[in-house]
Amino acid sequence: MGQLVRFGVSVEKDLIGRFDRLIARRGYANRCEALRDLMRQALIEKAWDEDAPVVATVTIVYDHHDPGLEAELTEIQHHHHDSVVAAMHSHLDAHDCLQVVILRGKAKAVKHLAEELIAAKGVKHGGMVMTAGGSAI
Repeated sequence: MGQLVRFGVSVEKDLIGRFDRLIARRGYANRCEALRDLMRQALIEKAWDEDAPVVATVTIVYDHHDPGLEAELTEIQHHHHDSVVAAMHSHLDAHDCLQVVILRGKAKAVKHLAEELIAAKGVKHGGMVMTAGGSAI
């Protein structure tokens, strides 16, 4: 961690109260840690122009009995083999599976691939978490 700089922030009492409850639920030791994370997140999101290098996880839940869905998800990943770093498959119950796919590449391409996986017919739920690596954090 670099040199620390102290600064003051004035906010409404209601806002700081809600913020304190939020950071307590999330397990932050103090406001400083929470503010540092919020700043990093804002800076990372700002760096997500279309050509910015990013990494992401895509999480999808689907019924493995859905005919052809697993093959379609695999085909999508093979078609974008240059962006897919790894995938993990887990059985949630007798019907549902969870798949987590790690992606890397330019933001625009990663977002498109994530949307394609999540939008595949038969996917019950999906989401993406994208971040920047290295010095962007």
